[in-house]
Amino acid sequence: MASFVVSECGLKPLPPMITRPRTGTILSSKIRFLNTNKGVETLNFQKGRSFRERNWGLKVSVPLRVDPIENDEGNGVGVKLPEFDPSAPPPFNLADIRAAIPKHCWVKDPWKSMSYVVRDVVVVFAMAAAAAYLNNWFVWPLYWAAQGTMFWALFVLGHDCGHGSFSNDHKLNSVVGHLLHSSILVPYHGWRISHRTHHQNHGHVENDESWQPLTEKMFRSLDNMTRNLRFTAPFPLLAYPVYLFSRSPGKTGSHFHPDSDLFGPNERNDIITSTLCWSAMVAILVGLSFVMGAGQVFMLYGVPYWLFVMWLDLVTYLHHHGHEDKLPWYRGKEWSYLRGGLTTIDRDYGWINNIHHDIGTHVVHHLFPQIPHYHLTEATEAAKPVFGKYYREPKKSGPIPFHLVGDFVRSLKKDHYVSDTGDIVFYESDPQLSGSSK
Repeated sequence: MASFVVSECGLKPLPPMITRPRTGTILSSKIRFLNTNKGVETLNFQKGRSFRERNWGLKVSVPLRVDPIENDEGNGVGVKLPEFDPSAPPPFNLADIRAAIPKHCWVKDPWKSMSYVVRDVVVVFAMAAAAAYLNNWFVWPLYWAAQGTMFWALFVLGHDCGHGSFSNDHKLNSVVGHLLHSSILVPYHGWRISHRTHHQNHGHVENDESWQPLTEKMFRSLDNMTRNLRFTAPFPLLAYPVYLFSRSPGKTGSHFHPDSDLFGPNERNDIITSTLCWSAMVAILVGLSFVMGAGQVFMLYGVPYWLFVMWLDLVTYLHHHGHEDKLPWYRGKEWSYLRGGLTTIDRDYGWINNIHHDIGTHVVHHLFPQIPHYHLTEATEAAKPVFGKYYREPKKSGPIPFHLVGDFVRSLKKDHYVSDTGDIVFYESDPQLSGSSK
């Protein structure tokens, strides 16, 4: 039988190792060879035919060495991998994420938390005193921008009190939370409870609280003025005070009323306490208007307050909207706490990251709101390997996050409503608001 060796050029026979039969002939037999063009070829050796008369060459039409299949986008060779589906159930659970986060990230240090409060309060009063003393139109716009941002920083610290990430002392959280939130006209307990509802139902079309999507039916039922105000900048950035009094479209209740369906019967006294504290701050502002003049109070407090409202609306909106890729919203059995939390978005705010206490590291905060703000960045870095593609790396910001304004405006033009039916839905656009045609 012939022997063969494989080389880069194909198959070649070794020198014949068979001696010529004495009679000059061999018995009839069949040898089967694989030929890729013609299938199986049968070679017949019949009596009277010499080996020298046979063509022993093999025709091979496919390469003997095949490159491995891989996705090589550079030269267009390979198979395109399937696109990532953000709505697919993740291959990990909350316990996996929790285990990846260092243990010290869960530790709450009340002294460290209070140091941030002292820092922010000192900065607020120092800037107000400097602006009142200088009192010129070059300083006022700078003061408004800086003080509005500091009001927002006070809100984030009060927000930590509401989550219990400020300290393990419930009374300390309540006292500090009331002082911080009442000073910027936020009813502490009323907002704390509705925000808790938001975290418990994040990503759910009907059950989420604040900035959840409108269904198409609800969207179509809005009058033109309401629809345009909701989806035209900068009006959505002024929505927070309205939300406190009347909630979002399709929902009823007030953050100030103890009998609102936002709250349970056992939370009635908390709501009354917060509403009284809020009312006391309003009374202080009215009193200061008589002492200092309404114009001065408006300059020192009124304008920064509205800039704080714009910060709050912008940040909370962008944590759940405006990503380059469409992100899912859920209903029914498709929703889970983990899947809803994974649809939130981290944002980079440049210099503002430290000022507003890293609230832009929002995914880990949404899943584990008990982690103090000063550990959120480290916890996020530790959790990234577990998240994989379910974590969307935020776009790096310059010193001032101007790029986020563009993300906000683009989202308002395309994220209008979701389908009335379906357990996994994505935002759809209304052509009239998006400026496109059907």
